[in-house]
Amino acid sequence: MKILLIEDEVELAATLHRGLTQEGCKVTLATDGATGLELAKGMAFDFILLDVNLPDMSGFDVCAEIRASSVSTPVIMVTAREEVADRIRGLKGGADDYLPKPFAFEELLARMDAVKRRMSRPQASAVQADGSLTVGDLHFDPRTMTLMRSGVPVQLTVKEMGVLRLLMESPGTVISRTEILRAVWGIEDDPLTNIVEVYLSRLRRKLHALGPPVVENVRGFGYRLSA
Repeated sequence: MKILLIEDEVELAATLHRGLTQEGCKVTLATDGATGLELAKGMAFDFILLDVNLPDMSGFDVCAEIRASSVSTPVIMVTAREEVADRIRGLKGGADDYLPKPFAFEELLARMDAVKRRMSRPQASAVQADGSLTVGDLHFDPRTMTLMRSGVPVQLTVKEMGVLRLLMESPGTVISRTEILRAVWGIEDDPLTNIVEVYLSRLRRKLHALGPPVVENVRGFGYRLSA
């Protein structure tokens, strides 16, 4: 992959450059916002890793200008600013993920992989004009928060609905435990609990009582909904 790294912290930039290069990536480094913005708008990249605290302009402004220029390259912000308000500002400004410093290099790779999977998910679910989802014999209506399987109502809790909706939006795609925690519970870091496993077990039991198994546990990776 071709990576644009916009980072002015010399030691971190060198570490990321070395690690990404070892992973087979081609890395272009910019140490200020203006240069990074010019490169982002003028060249094609697979990912942009963007610091917030740049010497000449805020990474928030860089990201906003990137999106205003119709550049759709995925952006992951890497920054020491970990307040919730900053995360929200970054995500609303067009970032695809927000990774607070310090972080493990392996986590950055995992976040990049998760963003890449989200962007490449097949649109196999039948999304109706009213926003409802249909996958196989499952039909979910978000307006009334009701789920039907083969015409039979399925009673689910709010969290179970959240998990199923996430799976129905990307049928056939493996959704990781971390992605489920982030999307349904709003948890960024793994709290080392089995809450996802517990809710998936309940969900599978309810769904599979009405028909063939459709929620698959892909061991070591996550869960997948098969139509």
